[in-house]
Amino acid sequence: MENPNKYPVTKSEAEWREQLGEKRYHILREKGTEFPRTGEYNLHFENGTYVCGACHTPLFTSESKFESSCGWPSFDDSIEGAVEYVKDTSHGMMRTEILCSNCGSHLGHIFNDGPTETGQRYCVNSLSLGFNKK
Repeated sequence: MENPNKYPVTKSEAEWREQLGEKRYHILREKGTEFPRTGEYNLHFENGTYVCGACHTPLFTSESKFESSCGWPSFDDSIEGAVEYVKDTSHGMMRTEILCSNCGSHLGHIFNDGPTETGQRYCVNSLSLGFNKK
């Protein structure tokens, strides 16, 4: 886990575990990945804002969400300043991990294969998100 002291929202890992429960804790704090096509927000297209599942910081708007058929919620852009980008060389791959810039929680990864004008696909775990309906 990234250094939690550099984020505005900091808690001990015991506090995060108690707040989030085991499944969300595994994804958000231990950089896990949920199985494809199983997440609550994969095929969710209501108007509103997707927020961090740990600290509730707004991360993505519904206008940036698109169906990518990859099995996870996909967005072509984030709310400015809401996401931190970290080089990830785990699993023998070169990727860019995305974290909540407010609490350092793992969201997923970003790829440069998006079908929209941005060319980006933020591939995010549903358990990393909450949703505020507009």
